[in-house]
Amino acid sequence: MSSNGTPKDKDKAKNKTDRDLDLANSVRGVWLVKVPKYISDRWEKAAANTEVGKLRIRKVNGAKPEVNFTLSDAVCAPLAGLSEGDKMDLVRNSSTYQQIPKEHKFRVSSIAAQTLGVFSHAAGDPEDTAAVDKLSVEGKVVQRAECCPNNSSLYSAIKKEALTKAGEPKRMVKQLDKHVTTSFKPVANHAANLAHERQKKAEGKKMRDDKDKVQEILFALFEKHQFYNIKDLAQETRQPMAYLKQILKEVCNYSVKPPHRNMWELKPEYRHYKPEGEEDEKKKARNESSSDSD
Repeated sequence: MSSNGTPKDKDKAKNKTDRDLDLANSVRGVWLVKVPKYISDRWEKAAANTEVGKLRIRKVNGAKPEVNFTLSDAVCAPLAGLSEGDKMDLVRNSSTYQQIPKEHKFRVSSIAAQTLGVFSHAAGDPEDTAAVDKLSVEGKVVQRAECCPNNSSLYSAIKKEALTKAGEPKRMVKQLDKHVTTSFKPVANHAANLAHERQKKAEGKKMRDDKDKVQEILFALFEKHQFYNIKDLAQETRQPMAYLKQILKEVCNYSVKPPHRNMWELKPEYRHYKPEGEEDEKKKARNESSSDSD
């Protein structure tokens, strides 16, 4: 009988999946309590090993116990040192940076039909290969409750601010009463435009040259290349665009078909080269005459 995988592979798979679970606190009873967002935010920001509140339980015969929770003064105090953006994020996330209510009441409910537990996970040292993650059972949930604030002006102010800020857009248009002193203030002219203006001043204003002189420059340019676009000709002749077009219309043809669309070419009477068709006809006639003589 063949087996799937070697014993070494099975040991590796076992090391990856099997974990030791600490059950020392499995018999301990714990409460599962849902708290408002502003309380959980304050608890996360609180220093380690500090008192965050006190719980008072009063048992009533034939009824559910009365549970009151009082937050510490340090937790209830307003948050300082936050930017306007951080304050807005807290408000939009159903929290607040202002003072929060101190007195709360627990609404206790039963979990007879459920079995719940609390687990903890302690990660091992990544540099130590022998260290493994530690999983522990912290207790069995014996009571469920919801932490609700007593009716107070502080809680009403928190909810009012949350409803008001939720309807406001994140970006708003504001009228400036004074000049902007930051590095993002608008500029009258950008650096690229200023550089272009300096270049134009350095080159000077384009003046119209004599017509014959411009034509000579054009003829010299077309001896180098057969086709030109208007921008290259304007740069080479240093003439105003409108004046240059007038001269080009007299001595050049404007091509509107591929492969030389939007290009200028000398008219046939000004060209120093023969058209390709004419050259082919002359060669053909020369060949025919030579064959007749034979």
